[in-house]
Amino acid sequence: QVQLAESGGGLVQPGGSLRLSCTASGSIISINAMGWYRQAPGKQRELVAVVANGGSTNYADSVKGRFTISRENGKNTAYLQMNNLRPEDTAVYYCHVDLYAATMTLPRREPDHWGQGTQVTVSS
Repeated sequence: QVQLAESGGGLVQPGGSLRLSCTASGSIISINAMGWYRQAPGKQRELVAVVANGGSTNYADSVKGRFTISRENGKNTAYLQMNNLRPEDTAVYYCHVDLYAATMTLPRREPDHWGQGTQVTVSS
């Protein structure tokens, strides 16, 4: 069993900052990638940022230059530092993890683990 624990959401004024964190725990052999998605009311879930095992990152165009994703491998934790927040960043943010889980035999690829979501609201 694998669990994801998210924290760090909240209410912030435009131009403010928040930091989200996501920690994966359980029967994890290795993590391929950790990322953040978001879903605003009435919209589809979209990729915000992802960091791969080797450290390479990818960002949505709308957050480039404002958001930074990082990873602490020894703790299976990813962070999303969000600066210069805008009202259009308001959404539920979900952690996503692609990993190999331990089994009784060979490691099993489990590419879609999701956190419970954390609300980010940017409003004056």
